[in-house]
This record gives sequence, structure tokens and C-alpha cells, in this order.
Amino acid sequence: MFSSMYLNCICIHGLCVSVSALLPPAVTTIKAAVLIQRWYRQYVARTEMRRRYTWHIFQSIEYSGEQAQIKLYNFLGYLMDNFTPSSTERNLISHIFRENDVCWDSEWERYFCYKNIEVPEVYSGPHLTFPLTVEQAVGLLEAFRNKKQLHSRYVLQLLLETWKLLRMLPNINRISTCHSKEVTICGDLHGQLEDLLLIFYKNGTPSLEKPYVFNGDFVDRGKDSIEILLILFSFMLVYPRDVYLNRGNHEDHIINLRYGFTKEVLTKYKIHGKRILKLLQKIFSWLPLATIIDQKVLVLHGGISDTTDLSILTKVNRHNYVSALRPPKRRNHSSAGMSIDIEIDDDLWSTSKIYQRRASLTYPKPLGPRECFHNRSLQDFSTRIKANMENELENSKRREVILAATLHRSQQDILSVSTDSVSSDNAKDEWRQILDLLWSDPMNQDGCVPNEVRGGGCYWGPDVTEDFLNRHNMQLIIRSHECKQEGYEFCHNRKVLTLFSASNYYDVGSNRGAYVKLGPDLVPYVVQYQASSMTRELTARQSVGRTERSALKVLREQLFAHKSDLLCAFKKFDTKNTGLVCLIDWASAVESVMHLNLPWRMLRCQLVTCKTSDGMINYYDWFNELAIKGPNTDHIDQSLLETLYRHRSTLETIFRIVDTDNSGFISMEDFRQTWKLLSVYLKMEITDEDISNLAETIDSNHDGSIDIDEFMEAFRLTDKKSRLERGRSMFMHTTSDLTKLESDPNV
Repeated sequence: MFSSMYLNCICIHGLCVSVSALLPPAVTTIKAAVLIQRWYRQYVARTEMRRRYTWHIFQSIEYSGEQAQIKLYNFLGYLMDNFTPSSTERNLISHIFRENDVCWDSEWERYFCYKNIEVPEVYSGPHLTFPLTVEQAVGLLEAFRNKKQLHSRYVLQLLLETWKLLRMLPNINRISTCHSKEVTICGDLHGQLEDLLLIFYKNGTPSLEKPYVFNGDFVDRGKDSIEILLILFSFMLVYPRDVYLNRGNHEDHIINLRYGFTKEVLTKYKIHGKRILKLLQKIFSWLPLATIIDQKVLVLHGGISDTTDLSILTKVNRHNYVSALRPPKRRNHSSAGMSIDIEIDDDLWSTSKIYQRRASLTYPKPLGPRECFHNRSLQDFSTRIKANMENELENSKRREVILAATLHRSQQDILSVSTDSVSSDNAKDEWRQILDLLWSDPMNQDGCVPNEVRGGGCYWGPDVTEDFLNRHNMQLIIRSHECKQEGYEFCHNRKVLTLFSASNYYDVGSNRGAYVKLGPDLVPYVVQYQASSMTRELTARQSVGRTERSALKVLREQLFAHKSDLLCAFKKFDTKNTGLVCLIDWASAVESVMHLNLPWRMLRCQLVTCKTSDGMINYYDWFNELAIKGPNTDHIDQSLLETLYRHRSTLETIFRIVDTDNSGFISMEDFRQTWKLLSVYLKMEITDEDISNLAETIDSNHDGSIDIDEFMEAFRLTDKKSRLERGRSMFMHTTSDLTKLESDPNV
């Protein structure tokens, strides 16, 4: 009976087994069991391989998108530093660099005032009174669970109270388990309210007996970022000594432009969204940088470097870093007593000892000396017209003019500015400390090297961890910042724990979420979960298959977006121009363009269906299979359409920047300037005719303005059916796309 059952299992799985009828039943059973075990091991190995390459597809494209945003921001920052203040292009982007406007905190509080906002009687959402009570915080949680929206008056009031509280907190919070409390630590949530609700359901809401530490990246990519913030802020106001929030690299308005949070707030709060976003910028800059538990466990978002020093981090003016991607500004005080900001010139840092060791942020190669582009416009820049060198006196005058325009003060006031800032070297060191803390990742090898994959921060090894813990007399670092398939991962001899709380991050079934409970013994107890009920109904094989299909969809879009480069690569192997390449050459050509380090030969079955009888691949037919067609695009140049797909996240980010009033619309002239910015950034030609064709396609009602969302949808640049594109715009870049500027010594 037992042996017959095993033989039936072998038959079901298609294995050819020859078992002699003369063998004793026990021997037959053992042989059948060995064959089944061998088959099962092969099955598990294949499943694990699929799981790993699927994960690698997602993660490689995600990190290259972050690198793309950093490079775009650096490019725009260079234009700000070098274009004449009156240029149209500079005016379009200047507002995103004015983080610390000339204003006292009291003046900002008047700007954010909520008292003139009426709450209509028909409003059925939660009503808040201050100081908040625990009942109101729980009520807000339940309202968001039921898909209700908090009125903008209460949003501004809640955010103002949060801002006041955060300004009283230190850079590094220090808490204790007190031999009785158990601290719960959560990693990235990324706008996934379902995960936060599940954590509170399983573990309980914050209270005096149940303190929480939330380790950054509350926003972006998910669709409920503002709700998560409001819930966390409300509980922090109720329990200021039991709820701690660390800043993540996504608590940054520059990152929010790309990954969906800016769009989410402006969509949900159309009238007061701009004020809400501005207040959130202030709040993000005041979020503490880290939390220390019992003096032994350090909780921070990204990581450390070989120069991370907690004594420096405790003293920095963290609110000066509204965007951690932007080098710091000197704090100055005018004769009128008004606080202002002046950007520290890059030239002052060129010989800094910090740059001699390593760069913490990946900058593109210089676009040329600053003087070469002084008083220039985008038109001059794009046509590579050389400018005469300007002397230092002219540079000094230009800075005075910029400062005068900013302050609306007389020239006499400008000359009376006195500086009380620390030296530029110290400012640079502070900035790098914060950048490393928010952006870094651990690696298995010893040492500390720039994080070229993300574009910011560093990779640090076990030796750096050991040295840091010894210097600060600690035993464990808990960090987040990286999605892990199990929701957590130990490394560096279990002295670094990565914690990620957003389950199903890439797609349903792609990963678990996790949180950690830390008692007086400081031994981490990990709790895993998956928020989607659909996930719990899937088998392991179904879960892997679903995630694999989503990853392959994204990969096909990537391949289509690189059609021109791939054709050139194929033709190098196809010297007779037959349109055919063998499998090995196909895989080599694809990897040479995509640089994703994937098993392309194994992926061929999923990516290529058109092949000849002798196994050759017709790459022209293959591109026809990959083609992604949008409505009414026949009259658009195909190379331009390819560019749209390849750089759609960068394009949408520029749109959001150019849309200075956050209306969701830009004028025809701004539309043209957007494309000029993109063409210079990508070092490509986009003709006025192409721009006009695009504009006419979108402006169907001929009202003279472009709806940003309609433009992105018109070319099917977002896929509402895919979870990957759910407000994220995150998976449409590779590193090679955004480094073309670096090959030209003049650009």
C-alpha cells in the first residue's frame, strides 16, 4: 500500500521509474522515496531561482530609479547655480530650491493658519479638538479604515501641533525599556495603510504600556501616505514619550515629487494641498534622525559609514536639511535681524578632506566650470555656445544681486550681512553624516564604498559595524530602507537587523512585512505577516508565479524602452543583417544594454516566443511582440515615443516641478520648456515640431493648457491595472539611461 502510493506520486509527476517486481517491498519504497526527494529538491531549486531573479528585476529597477532622481536633482541644481537669475528656465525650477524661506517660525505659523477654513455641515468625517485624546486618535484610525477623509482644517491643525512638538525634540531620541516595557519597532510603510492597520490589530495601538518606534519612509509609492502620517502624528501627540518617529530618505520633498506623495496630497486636498505640502516639508526636516534604546540598540533608517559619529549628529541643526540631497546652506543674519540662507559654494569644498576620502552622494561629472555658464539660458546651454570666462568680481556681484532679489532689501542691507555659521568643512561633514544615515546599505565585504546603485550614501561592511558599536558601546543596529522577502534580515554577525514593514511591496505575494518587539533583554523578537487576504489564499507556487508575471511585465517595458540600443547591439552580432541571432548572442546583447545581471538565457522562454526551427531568434519580430502601443500615436516619431517610455518618471517629475501652483496644469510655453529641460538633461534633440505634435495631441479642448495626468495617461505611461504603477512611477529607469551626460567632457 505504502509503496503503491509513492509509485502513483511518481507517475503523477511524470517521472519514468523502473522498479523490479522481484525487489522486496522495503527496497522499492526506499527507491521511490529517493526519486521523489530528488524531484522535490529540483522543484524547490527551480522555484527559488525564479523567486530570486524576479526579486532582482524589481530591486534593480527600483534602485536605478532612485539614482535617476538624484541625478536629475543635481542637474537642476547646477542650472540653478549657473543660469542667470532672470532666465525663464531658472524661474521654472527655483521654487524647489527655496526650502528655508526668509521667515520666522511665528510667521510660518500664520501662513499655515487653519482658522479661516470653514468645515461644512455636510462633512461626515472625524472632528478633532486639541489637545488630542486617545479616543480621537483611535477614532481617526477607524475613520481611515472606513475610507473617510479628514477635513483640511483639521489636517493643518494637526500638522501644526505636530510641528510644534517636533521642534522640542532632540536629534536622537533616547528611550528605555525600564525592565517592564516592550518596545515595538516598525520599518518602512510606504503609504500602505493596510499594513499599519494589521500591525495595530496584531500588536495593539500605541499606549503608555506599548511604546513604538517607526523607522522612516512613511510616505510614497502607496496610496494612503497622508493617512499614515496623520495616524502616527496623532498618536505621537497623545503619547509624546511613547511614540517615536525617525526620518527616512523618503521624508524629502524632492523624492516625493517622483514617487507619488506630492501627487497624492494635491489630489486629496485640491484647495489647501499646497499649504499642507509646505507644512509637511517643515515637519519632515524636524523629524529626529535616530532612536537609541537602553543605550545599546541604535535604530536609524538607512545606516552608517566609517565616519558616522553620534556626537556630531546630536549637534546638527537638522531642520536646515529640508532635502538631504541638497548640500547645506549657511545660516546668516542680516542687519534687520532676519534669518536667511546662502548656499555654500561648491568651490569652497573642492579641496575638502571629506571629498578626498570618498563622495557620499553620486554626482554626475561636472558640466564645466561655473564661470563657463554664468548668465546663460537653456537655449545657450543646449546649443553648446561657449561663454567667456567671468572674473571673481562679476561672480561676487551676481551673488549680491541674487541675495538682494531674495530679500527685497537694499544693497546697503546686503553688504551688512554678518555670518555666524560654522566653517564650510564642518557644514559639509554634517551634511554627509545625515546623507549616510538616511541612504546607506550594508554589504558583506569589509570596508566602506560609495553606494553607486542608489546614488546616495554608502555601502558599509562588517568591520565598520564592529568599529562603530565598539566606539559607542552598543550591541545592535536596527535599520530599514531595503525591502526583504521575509520582512527582515540579519547580517554582520547578527549585529545589523534590516526591518521592512510594507508587505506585498512589489506585488501581491512578493514579500512579507515584519516588526520587531524588543524587551529588557534586548533580544529581537520578529513578527511576520502579509496584509492581503489574497496572499494567504495562494500557494507558494502561485505566489511566485504571480510576482514573476508582474516582474516580467515590467522587464518587457524596459526592453521596449531600449529598442534603439538593443537593435545596435544585435546588429553587432548579425553582421550579415539577416535579422537573426542565436540564443547566446541574444542574451549577450541584451545584458550589454540592460546591465541587470539577469539569467537571460533562462528568461528567453518567458520573453521570446518568436524563433525559427533551428533555434535562432528573429529580433525584429521580437520587438513587434514587445511593442506597447498607445492611442493616437501614429503621427508621433517612434524614437520620441521610445524616449517617452524610457524617461517617463523623469518627465513627470519635471512636470510637477514646472507646475509651480500645483494645479495639475501647465501652459503651452511651460510645456515647451519642460521638453527643453528634458532634452538638455538627456542630451538629445527634440524638435519644435515634435513638441507641437505632442501638445496638440493632449490639448484636445484647445484651452491652451496641458493636463499633466492626461498627458501621462494618453501615452499609457501609467498602468492603473498594475500594482507596480499605483501612484509610484518607480520602475522605468536603468542606470545607463541617465548617465549619457557623463560621456561628453563639455556636459
